[in-house]
Amino acid sequence: MLDRDGFRPNVGIVLLNQKNQVFWGKRIRTHSWQFPQGGIDRGETPEQAMIRELHEEVGLQREHVRIVARTRDWLRYEVPDRFIRRDSRGFYKGQKQIWFLLQLVGHDWDLNLRATDHPEFDAWRWNDYWVPLDAVVEFKREVYVTALTELSRFLPRNEHRNRFLRQGIRPSGTETGGDDTPDGALDLPPGASWEPDPQTGNEHA
Repeated sequence: MLDRDGFRPNVGIVLLNQKNQVFWGKRIRTHSWQFPQGGIDRGETPEQAMIRELHEEVGLQREHVRIVARTRDWLRYEVPDRFIRRDSRGFYKGQKQIWFLLQLVGHDWDLNLRATDHPEFDAWRWNDYWVPLDAVVEFKREVYVTALTELSRFLPRNEHRNRFLRQGIRPSGTETGGDDTPDGALDLPPGASWEPDPQTGNEHA
């Protein structure tokens, strides 16, 4: 389901523990790390999609979390043509996302990466809220910075430390240094493409 501009509606999830650390998941069979995310199905609200994706990707139920906040508007990123299947080019542009900030009210052992037959992650860890983005595929980083910055005002005051801005990475997408994707940010075999699964809206090689 694409909008008329070629963007797939999607949700992103920033999951906090009681120390305001965030869930950081390693994409299955790659070296890249990311927050949980997934497509919004036809007829779903963003919140309904978030609850479904929360279970499918990390095994949590609605009662395991408290919804703290969400982004006001859609945040968009484009996927470079080289990561899109040729027969999808010109139609699919990327993702538009609503991001949710959740707090875990359950326990670490409630998380289950194998809750479905199609897991998205094969490892996870808790990380500082201002998680380094060098392991995130380059074209997603601006949205990550924007979402974390917008949602950070809902954290305790002592967590308002935007390390990205001090390092020269700004929500506008301006970065210091080159445009090359860092080693380990994306692990795709030659000729592979990066596009959303038509059933889930998650991106797969």
